[in-house]
Amino acid sequence: MDDTPWYRPAALDGILADAAAQGFAMSCEDRTGSLLGTLAASQPGGQIVELGTGVGAGAAWLLHGMDSTARLTTVEMDPHSQAVAVRHLGEDPRVTFHNMNADRWLDGYDGPLLDLVYVDCRPGKFRRMGDLLTLMRPGGIYLVDDLMPQATWPADHQPRVDKFLEQLPGIPNFTSTALRWASGLVIGVRI
Repeated sequence: MDDTPWYRPAALDGILADAAAQGFAMSCEDRTGSLLGTLAASQPGGQIVELGTGVGAGAAWLLHGMDSTARLTTVEMDPHSQAVAVRHLGEDPRVTFHNMNADRWLDGYDGPLLDLVYVDCRPGKFRRMGDLLTLMRPGGIYLVDDLMPQATWPADHQPRVDKFLEQLPGIPNFTSTALRWASGLVIGVRI
């Protein structure tokens, strides 16, 4: 089976070209992106959050799958990286960009319960996952990537991943599946 995505968001090529020009090598890969688009399509009118905008590849996939009434909030602490996303996606009225640390966003969020979260940074994945889960509605979908070794990983990253994967079966009100696919994913549901 060929698992190459059948479609690509219109903005993605420009985003990836700008990412390459600035040396940003941590964009989500196309298979993960395609899954993000599919999951976003399953949430009509949904409240969707991305922690770790990067340059906006994941956000492009999410927006591609979202309907006109869904809303995406995406959070990134590096203004230089996020500027690429804003340049390519900022005209879309369904998306709101927050340039801040994800910990600070988690501390201050007081909006509606979340239907889908994509975590591509440490807060919400390697720490404060419980805090994020309390912001999700029962049945809300949780997705993280980058759980298989990659060239961009710092030397001390594997123990973080191992601890994260070990803790998953014991998290209350949460069920998940680890996937040895794409960059290594966990998809879960708040119950």
